[in-house]
Amino acid sequence: MSAATIQLAHPLTNETSARDSRSASSIAPPLFRFPSLTTTVPKEFVHRAAVAEVMLTDWKREDDDHFRVTAQWPRGHSFFSPIGAHHDPLLAAETIRQVGSLLAHAEFGVPFGHQFLMWDLEYAVEPDQVLIGGTPASLDIDVTCTEVKRRGNALTGLRYEAVIHRDGKPAVRGGGSFTCTTPAVYRRLRGDRCTAEGRPRLPLMAPASPQRVGRMSPIDVVLSPVGETNRWQLRADTRHHVLFDHPVDHVPGMVLLEAARQAAAAALDCSTMLPIGIMSEFHRYAELDTPCMIQAQHLPGTAGVEKSVLVTAHQDGDLVFTSTVKTLSSES
Repeated sequence: MSAATIQLAHPLTNETSARDSRSASSIAPPLFRFPSLTTTVPKEFVHRAAVAEVMLTDWKREDDDHFRVTAQWPRGHSFFSPIGAHHDPLLAAETIRQVGSLLAHAEFGVPFGHQFLMWDLEYAVEPDQVLIGGTPASLDIDVTCTEVKRRGNALTGLRYEAVIHRDGKPAVRGGGSFTCTTPAVYRRLRGDRCTAEGRPRLPLMAPASPQRVGRMSPIDVVLSPVGETNRWQLRADTRHHVLFDHPVDHVPGMVLLEAARQAAAAALDCSTMLPIGIMSEFHRYAELDTPCMIQAQHLPGTAGVEKSVLVTAHQDGDLVFTSTVKTLSSES
């Protein structure tokens, strides 16, 4: 029984009782005294080192395959900065990514330290529902797990679909799939690439013009020009505090999504374009010690306000990533 409850049941009649009640109340857990407070989910659940990069705020299981998750998007972000009057839609991709990680750990029992391999990720936004308002965007997410794979009682893979609502209206539809492995299996799979020393990283090349790829700062550019039209080398700056939030032994999927967005902006010669939809597949690990070449191709039949670009990434001649980026001018 809380101190507040005791006080209501037994009205204070003397100074000693009042002092004891104030002392008990002052040490009551804040969340117990203020049950409506909003917090983020533990950063470990979403594989983030910085609390500031956690988008999710709560979750609840509805049944075996359905969950409700809440999230919040800031009006301004150091990397996912506003595009015109809109939130950066790649916030949706990061939110959906975090949903899968959260459920895997918190609801399906995947231990910390297990490795996740994302196979695909997609989203499609309703532009009118991602406009920046007078407060951060509060989001309700309905999640359906469509393929739950286990070995014994251990989760080995998950496919899920998510519908993000804002003010009761659908704002984003998307989903993804991933597999997860134990540390021992991952070490066998990755060899010396997952050791503390790893392999030597590539020298960091000069960035493309930020304005050319829809960015304001060269720090945020993930493409380096190679002298060919619509072709670049991936620029993976492991010092970037958002894209490389913590040490990794390969290029994170969100870096490849950002490369797809920047390549689409350059291919369309539209630095203010809004990436309203992305459908991406990750075919293999993108390594940090080998050049990764990014190529963009404007897809036919998408003239007008909405346009689509196919972006691919190859490394050592092998396809590692494909993404179709659907765009809309942020001024439309």
